Amino acid sequence: MSKLRIGTVGSDSLLAGPMSDRLRFAERISNSPIDHLFIADHISFHTGLGMDGIVNAATLATMFPEMDVLIGVYLLALRHPVTVARQLSSLSRSAPGRIVLGVGVGGEDRHEMEICGVDPARRGAHTNHSLAALNKLLEGKPVTYNCEFFSFEDALIKPSPKPRIPTLVGGRSDAAIKRAALLSDGWLGVWASATRFGNVLQHINELAEQRSDIPDWQHGLQLWAGVGENARRHVANGMEEMYRTPFEKFEKYSPYGSAQAIADFIAPYVENGARIFNIAARGENEETCIDTIADVSAILHNAFPEL
Repeated sequence: MSKLRIGTVGSDSLLAGPMSDRLRFAERISNSPIDHLFIADHISFHTGLGMDGIVNAATLATMFPEMDVLIGVYLLALRHPVTVARQLSSLSRSAPGRIVLGVGVGGEDRHEMEICGVDPARRGAHTNHSLAALNKLLEGKPVTYNCEFFSFEDALIKPSPKPRIPTLVGGRSDAAIKRAALLSDGWLGVWASATRFGNVLQHINELAEQRSDIPDWQHGLQLWAGVGENARRHVANGMEEMYRTPFEKFEKYSPYGSAQAIADFIAPYVENGARIFNIAARGENEETCIDTIADVSAILHNAFPEL
């Protein structure tokens, strides 16, 4: 059974600005019950902003030498799988066993796909091929792959990551769930109720019967949370700025308030099989966000000591 892991986002407070300030926030996280960091990935999202998930993961892995870093979700179809395999091989050498790759198809900004030469309407099929190819490349053996999106012969990436890098698939569509079941080590859910989360895991187990190897599943959930004073306003503003959609559409999936309120919201997901929680907190300052997620982690680990 996978361990319970509560993570906080690798925010700009850790990735930009004076190193003294960044290290102060890093120490605050390292000395807390928070289990891991996670980082998002975009090339050019809406206003041109973005963040390279693998580059930032390398920074976080150096700043937090004892913590895991989850890249999620990485827009794999926007890159060639051979170059991604090399990046992950290089990263695994300096942070062996501490990297998890979450893969998604994106699509909230179709233009982001288009400027990278990817057809938004075909991004799901493109991701399927990219993930299948990447899985083979990370085994450290020569790989030949031909599909409508890319083609290569005898690509060899060494050293292969030891231990291997787990891959999780993010998304809520039927296609994403099938992708998780057949091509990855777990599902990284988003915008799903606890009941639906449990139902999806059951469906994944059924679909995975087609596989020759059943992984040690690592299922998780991505969620936003509002903390501190005016918690709802903070998370609403953050999500509306990111997704350009009224917060009411996401509110039932996005807890806000005290650490206990957020932990109470998460607990049913744990009971339904979720083990990894990537919590993007929004509050009046970075300290409040870190401390609240730390308290959430402590509450949940006490509530589920067997995990």
